[in-house]
Amino acid sequence: MAQVEAIVDALKVTLKAHKLKYRDVAEVLGLSEASVKRLFSTRAFDLQQLELICQMMGMEISDLVQTMTERQVVIQELTREQEEEIASDPVMLMITVCVLNRWQFDEIISFYQISESECIQKLARLDRLRIIELLPKNRIKLLIAPNFNWRKHGPIERFFHQTIKNELFSAHFDLPQNKLTVLNGMLSEHSNHEFQRKLDKLAREFDLLNNTDAGLQIGQRHGTTVVLAMRDWHYDVFKPLRRE
Repeated sequence: MAQVEAIVDALKVTLKAHKLKYRDVAEVLGLSEASVKRLFSTRAFDLQQLELICQMMGMEISDLVQTMTERQVVIQELTREQEEEIASDPVMLMITVCVLNRWQFDEIISFYQISESECIQKLARLDRLRIIELLPKNRIKLLIAPNFNWRKHGPIERFFHQTIKNELFSAHFDLPQNKLTVLNGMLSEHSNHEFQRKLDKLAREFDLLNNTDAGLQIGQRHGTTVVLAMRDWHYDVFKPLRRE
């Protein structure tokens, strides 16, 4: 069913590019405009109908499939230059983080002191980067791959690492929405790898919950930062006490 939806979406885009309307499709199919609208709504085209519409645009069905395939290409990672552009602009970075967390236009401008025109300008840039598709009435469609990540050691990861260093551990962890657990112990190499595997699983569960909650109203969701980290126990403060 997903493939059917994708090809009909590609058909809509192609018709728009050719400046064709439902009435043009209705004429070539010998149907009423209302019937054509129902076809698009139910995605109930047959192959003959698709072929006739494609012929109207001077295309083959294979060209339509190619358009569908191109539209399904999603971004897994930005270039370093793209990340530098985003990281250098605090407003752009803030809006990028918002849309990655499924915020919509009205939610962004109502929560932050940013004008509609500036927000649209930044969203248009994200559209050109293929992070989102900016739809009519400023609706936002997220285009990135499920496994999208910032570049390792890239500009945005560096920005967030610096922010975490400066702000994360200054939080009040006695509040009910916050939690800090510090563990110290002696693990074998095998146990270390096993615990890292469990941390990876916990990170995937966080992503799953985040995606599940994406459909809730913005007032029902709260920005949450989680840091999962392991390191050796030999801190600088104790180095002078060690025997060489």
